[in-house]
Amino acid sequence: MYDLLIRNATLLDSVNTDDTRDIAITDGMITEIRRNLPDEARTVVDARGCLVLPPFVDSHFHLDSVWTRVPNSSGTLKEGIDNWFTYKQTTLTVEDVYDRAKAYCEHAFSMGIQAIRSHVDVCDPQLRGAQALVQLKNDLSDTIDIQLVAFPQDGYFGSPEVADLLNKALDMGVDVVGGIPHFEQTMELGSRSIETLVKIAAERDLLVDMHCDESDDPNSRHVETLAYQTRLLGMQGRVNASHVTSMAIMDPYYVSRKLIPLMVGAELSVITNPLINIHLGGHFHHPKHRAMAPIRDLHGAGLTVACAQDCNEDPWYPLGNADMLEVAHMGAHIGHMMGLEQLKTMVEMVTSNPARIMNLEGYGLETGCRANLLMLDARDYVEALRTTPDRVMVVRDGVIRVDTRKPEDTSRAP
Repeated sequence: MYDLLIRNATLLDSVNTDDTRDIAITDGMITEIRRNLPDEARTVVDARGCLVLPPFVDSHFHLDSVWTRVPNSSGTLKEGIDNWFTYKQTTLTVEDVYDRAKAYCEHAFSMGIQAIRSHVDVCDPQLRGAQALVQLKNDLSDTIDIQLVAFPQDGYFGSPEVADLLNKALDMGVDVVGGIPHFEQTMELGSRSIETLVKIAAERDLLVDMHCDESDDPNSRHVETLAYQTRLLGMQGRVNASHVTSMAIMDPYYVSRKLIPLMVGAELSVITNPLINIHLGGHFHHPKHRAMAPIRDLHGAGLTVACAQDCNEDPWYPLGNADMLEVAHMGAHIGHMMGLEQLKTMVEMVTSNPARIMNLEGYGLETGCRANLLMLDARDYVEALRTTPDRVMVVRDGVIRVDTRKPEDTSRAP
């Protein structure tokens, strides 16, 4: 007797609208996926051909600044950082961060997100964001998996206190070591910050996720140092470079013949943020460039590439609605990923790829995985990307937590 049986589900690898499967769930785990499973379940759901995916994973976000709704009149990264600094000085409290982030996570869950990697600013002497988000991570563990990155927003060498603050945040329960080498005052300090931070992660046996080369400067090449230090310290497969927007305007020969092979050798992963990258970048060149890392080339080289939101209604970005399909949709356009297989890859860039980067245990839509899944009102992944459909159902550990079906509705995904 299954606990939950989902019939007639279209999966990401379904070849046509008639190629549906049944998904059996017992004790919070997926126990079988095949056609024509027996009707032996406490609860049976007919998906009627709707697309069923593992949950969305937002692998680069800032929960400490979400929904602050601070205006950014210039639309630049610099003004966003300056405005966030002012907010920290005037408004930020532990309760403020906790309440905003909790409300956002509840909304994100309803949109199908069940895992978030959030950077948290550790340049605050009181570590208010870290306090709030470590507590939130524990409080919401039954609903959403939150992984926190110790992020020195103002630079690791921005002030003498930051090194101690970052270590305190890690001791409090922050999970991942972060950095922002291009924001250090000199190129040398940027390189030193990478060396120091990757060593800290190696000594603590932690993952690394650095804001790296989020810049319109083609000479911002800290990802080169990140790849070198990753191999030097034996951290292959444990280090991620976020943003790397400067790759969009680097010399193509250098990118293809040196940089990408260096990244491949270090087994770096890459997280891009299509909505925010294209908004904050490209201000200082004519003609304007596409301010996003070349995801097609990076994926083609065998790197694990993910797309993420970065921001929702905060000092950097006034829009956003926890919609990972919107992220994938924008990434497909900017990244020239419009072939059918490429569009499928774009869905993987907001599901399985970021789950791999975050080392999420039990993730996936396969026998033996945790029964966390999402049903969309779409016939296949192309329609899902084209229409950004309603979330019909969200299942967490085998329990239906969101269900928008109507009893009389028999026409979903005809």
